[in-house]
Amino acid sequence: MPTFAYSARPASGGDMQSGEIDLPSKDDVLAHLRKQKLIPVSVREKSKEISFQFGTGITVRDVVIFTRQFATMINAGLPLVQSLDILAEQTENPSLRKVIGETLYDIESGHTLADAMGKHPKVFTELFVNMVAAGEAGGILDTILLRLATFLEKNDALIRKIKSAMIYPGVIFSVAGGAIVILLLFVIPTFESMFASAGLPLPLPTQIVIMMSVFLQGYWWACGAGIILGFLGLKQFYATDAGELIMDRILLNIPVLGDLQRKSAVARFTRTLGTLVSSGVSILEALEITAKTAGNRVIHDAVMGSRASIAGGETIAGPLKESGVFPPMVVQMINVGEQTGGLDEMLTKVADFYDDEVDTAVEGLLAALEPIMIVVLGTVVGGMIVAMYMPIFDMIDAVK
Repeated sequence: MPTFAYSARPASGGDMQSGEIDLPSKDDVLAHLRKQKLIPVSVREKSKEISFQFGTGITVRDVVIFTRQFATMINAGLPLVQSLDILAEQTENPSLRKVIGETLYDIESGHTLADAMGKHPKVFTELFVNMVAAGEAGGILDTILLRLATFLEKNDALIRKIKSAMIYPGVIFSVAGGAIVILLLFVIPTFESMFASAGLPLPLPTQIVIMMSVFLQGYWWACGAGIILGFLGLKQFYATDAGELIMDRILLNIPVLGDLQRKSAVARFTRTLGTLVSSGVSILEALEITAKTAGNRVIHDAVMGSRASIAGGETIAGPLKESGVFPPMVVQMINVGEQTGGLDEMLTKVADFYDDEVDTAVEGLLAALEPIMIVVLGTVVGGMIVAMYMPIFDMIDAVK
């Protein structure tokens, strides 16, 4: 028999009552409550506990839609519990429906909305929870939720821009790598047999290509193992504090790609911090949350340095300037925002500007990668083909 969680008010007035009951259906629960002279507020079936991770069952789009609908209901004057109950009923994603249901149950049990959402960190991030807490404290939950939805949409758009810039060269180099492996394993051996039967001396480029083919045929497992071990070793190195700092610093200094990384990090930093500050989150807490979402250890350390500066009575701009990571314009605008008391507005303006800069950087990266890919692939593949045809020309000359 299923278990239902309910909340209801006494018909004669009084405090909200909540509990659990085992009955065959929701209608039976409603009938039971009415017999007890209780007015049902919400009734939902408790399902078995499931575990999932954000990204495998719930997309950013799902959370954005939920947040916007939630804000609209709160703004229309619907009670918090009723709004969540409606959202749980109409949400199509079963994983998100489960989370909303559990959040509703926690609220009915006496928790705040922020505390209830904080129990699902894979869905509601620390930034999300802190902004909701500020909205609850300030009585502007609907405004905060709308601001959150806008932030999530823009942040997701930024991430998709960067991913789109990486997909094209990734696919091209993967296909080219596969083609080179096929040439070395199946095509070059045919030429090798033909050259061996001819008995002619081979040019150095041809010898190198044949040696590569022989090595790959005999030690393909070692090549595969080396690639896997190298990847795992690099991943393990990146997991250390020193390794993460070194790798992220290298990424920021790579031509073209580093410029894209820097601009996207600045856009994410300014938008996150601006959204938190404008929502009423304390500057120290906002900087700590922003550092965690920076996506780059160098940026993280610079932001945490600003947090320490603020705690010591100094400004945010000083440590950001000393880090050398943030462009001078960004530092100056933040400094002006601090002095004028309009830090949140200034950060939002910088974020909008750098969103456009990311678009330009993506176009520049793709424009720079195309000729590089043509040159690299043309040199490697074309060089192998020329190396294989050089002995054939010698054989033709010998026949003449």
